[in-house]
Amino acid sequence: MFDDEARARIFSAIDAGFDSQVAFLQDLVRFPSLRGREAPLQDWFARQMAQRGYAVDRFSIADVPDHPKMAPMVGVDPAGSIQVVASHRPSNPTGRSLILQGHIDVVPEGPHEMWTHPPYSATIRDGWMYGRGAHDMKSGVSCMVFAMDAIRAAGFEPAADVYVQTVTEEESTGNGALAALLRGYRAEAALVPEPTGHAITRTQTGTIWFRLRVRGVPVHVAVAQDGTNAIMSAYALINALYAHTRTLNEAARSNPWYAQIKDPIKFNPGIIRGGDWASSTPAWCEVDCRIGLVPGTTPEQAMAGIEACVKAAATGDSFMANNPPEIIWTGFQTDPYVLEPGSEAEAVLAAAHASVHGGAMPERRTTAVNDARYYGLYFNTPGLCYGPKGEVAHGFDERTSIEDLRTCTRTIATYIASWCGLRPRG
Repeated sequence: MFDDEARARIFSAIDAGFDSQVAFLQDLVRFPSLRGREAPLQDWFARQMAQRGYAVDRFSIADVPDHPKMAPMVGVDPAGSIQVVASHRPSNPTGRSLILQGHIDVVPEGPHEMWTHPPYSATIRDGWMYGRGAHDMKSGVSCMVFAMDAIRAAGFEPAADVYVQTVTEEESTGNGALAALLRGYRAEAALVPEPTGHAITRTQTGTIWFRLRVRGVPVHVAVAQDGTNAIMSAYALINALYAHTRTLNEAARSNPWYAQIKDPIKFNPGIIRGGDWASSTPAWCEVDCRIGLVPGTTPEQAMAGIEACVKAAATGDSFMANNPPEIIWTGFQTDPYVLEPGSEAEAVLAAAHASVHGGAMPERRTTAVNDARYYGLYFNTPGLCYGPKGEVAHGFDERTSIEDLRTCTRTIATYIASWCGLRPRG
């Protein structure tokens, strides 16, 4: 049933609803859905989908069984981390089922005075929408919701089950996506519309989060030589981990997927806390860190490498040798993921892209992670990561291209229609 006439009707519906889509995205961005504070947005989203006639399931990460790939959620209550699944289930389905999944958690915005526009204002200027999460990845959420809206508004419905999901924890553990799978939501393909600039994500690195906890001996700074400085000890460990990362990147030059990408393994000390008084040598320091890993390396191997590096650096220090630093695993423990070429799901998406863009679908190899890995690695489902265009993820003045929302919504609607099939609504 997805012929030129159906395509024209769906695209016309996308255009007719586009102002509403932009307003919907503004509403999404105006929620400061930081980690541990996502529930108000999820409740709003659940109501939005219920009003559209979907069967809506709202549940927390604590509501699902444990799984070996559940990562530690240090400092956050899993019971407060809310997931939403809106289900389209036609009678007598004939097409192929699909998961449309996007995360609504965002990273902290930093000092507001360093933004041109307030970070949760969803300001539109010169064809861009500015705001934390506008790019990563509430733009993609709006595309998947309004692609489904347009199919319905055009008088059709997907001929197979479609699960429209918004999840949390993508920026820290990935447990939200895993929770939806453990809740029982499975399909024959999954599309995660992260802002890839209309490219398919071929590979993603893995990620490990960890905290270094270092002790010291506090003394008055006037006799600093008689104590030890935990902040400087932590600094020595950070430098050792940078050297460890350089060694890993040397080895990555022979990796078949990342050989052409300079330094694909990224190490970042992202948060530091320490000390109690400017005139006392600090008795403690904590550094929250992130490091990547390439295909061919397991999280367990990466974690063992971190432990060996920290132990070697501590052994060379007279105080840390007898007071070893502690490593706490605080979040991500993710495997790298390669979307192997050749799946039917990817071929259908490539055809949908070509029909909208008039050319071949490009691919990208990222040095970050996304939720598509869960589907492909553990649940035998092609995990496609493809979405709209934006800029400055995690930075000041994060923004998404307004017109690219329309283009991406057309591609996703075409993909849904082609993969799931269409039938007259009702």
